[in-house]
Amino acid sequence: MKLVLLWTDLALWLMAAAGIAYAWRVSRQAHLRATWRRVLRDPAAACAGVVMALFLLLTLVDSIHLRHALQARGGGTVYDTRTLSLLDVMLERQIGMREVSYSVPLGTQGFSKESVVDAHGEVRRDFPRLKFGGAHLTDPAAQWVGDVAGDVALGLAGGLAMVALLAALTAAALARHHGGWLHAMADIASDRTFYPLRAILFTLAVALLLVGPVIALMPHYHVFGTDRTGNDVLVQALKSVRTAFVIGALSTLATLPVALLLGVLAGYYKGWVDEAIQYVYTTLSAVPNVLLIAACVLMVQVFFDKNPELFETAAERADLKMLVLCLILGLTGWAGLCRLVRAETLKLRELDYVQAATAFGVGDVAIMARHIVPNVMHLVLITLVLSFSELILYEAVLTYVGVGVDPTTSSFGSMINLARAEMSRDPVVWWSFAAAFGFMVGLVLAANLFADGVRDAFDPKSRVARPRVFMRRKGAGDA
Repeated sequence: MKLVLLWTDLALWLMAAAGIAYAWRVSRQAHLRATWRRVLRDPAAACAGVVMALFLLLTLVDSIHLRHALQARGGGTVYDTRTLSLLDVMLERQIGMREVSYSVPLGTQGFSKESVVDAHGEVRRDFPRLKFGGAHLTDPAAQWVGDVAGDVALGLAGGLAMVALLAALTAAALARHHGGWLHAMADIASDRTFYPLRAILFTLAVALLLVGPVIALMPHYHVFGTDRTGNDVLVQALKSVRTAFVIGALSTLATLPVALLLGVLAGYYKGWVDEAIQYVYTTLSAVPNVLLIAACVLMVQVFFDKNPELFETAAERADLKMLVLCLILGLTGWAGLCRLVRAETLKLRELDYVQAATAFGVGDVAIMARHIVPNVMHLVLITLVLSFSELILYEAVLTYVGVGVDPTTSSFGSMINLARAEMSRDPVVWWSFAAAFGFMVGLVLAANLFADGVRDAFDPKSRVARPRVFMRRKGAGDA
């Protein structure tokens, strides 16, 4: 195998490394540690963070790409033109379970009638048996219910075992500060811990009890059905999570340098600098974003079509197009954050410590770097977290209208776009749309709840009092 590093893979892993570095910095600074502790003590934000972490783990697994080695006729080694991710390798069986066309979730027959030959050699119109879904059943009508129930029970049992193991390990970690393992379990169950561990464990339990049956059913059924070309809808939904994360994270970060730099310059210098920057972002805001983004994407598409020799594989072309889309979204969406940073800088430059630094002869660059930028970062962080979910929805809209990611790239927008024509047929093909909707709502809702927790912790003016019953056993430490 040959390891392939795509541009978005590099960006995601660099972001993961930056996140680890930031976590180390938070652990070294008391004020940041106290602020993030407030985020984690909010049950809704903590649970949303767990869901986001699960989606991020899936994204990172899907961001390790490789190409299989093939034996050449001359004895050398060549590599397959298909670029697979580690998630593709893990889902190899499900990807290979390709049917002819639509099939309902957990179905054993096709969705449309076809001409089939029965046991007596007669041709009749009937629903054909699926090639893979329920193929192990000799009599689906009699065996399907029992087989599905058995797999679901097995998955639930595995999920419950994992939940019990997590609860036991958590109690063991708290045993020293909570008077023993049994007291720690009682404190977790009664929500008498420093962090909302009961809510976190409940979130993990729900996730495991959902994932367990799905894993048990996947080898024999299409859990979310198949699409028009017979591909597994669950695989498409799982692959779309990475696209959503790439669009949301990279586009958000692309707005940061321009918005922060121009906002600080406009607010600090005022005068003609402020007027020029205001003119730029006011003009940009006057242009409809969809039209501007569509024009930029179409120009990039024309360049790619005229220069196919730049790409060794189709995956590299699709990946670079998605990276360019992130840059376009970032460079056309910085106006809102720039306004916020400018307004905050106008206030900060009049404060006593900035005036004192000016009086002592400190240079403008040093004042902006030491006194202005650190004090606007809470607004930047809040805005970036809130923009993450907005950009995920924006990608779905752009792909729906045909100016989003490459057609070969799985995304929630492409799933919705392919399913829209089927929503008007009778009977309705609803499962592809429902899968994309469910995964997207789960990711965006988790991002929004986590953003609310970050906003409440980093911006005291917007903080809402949320009294929480907190009781701790005598001698209990922070856990």
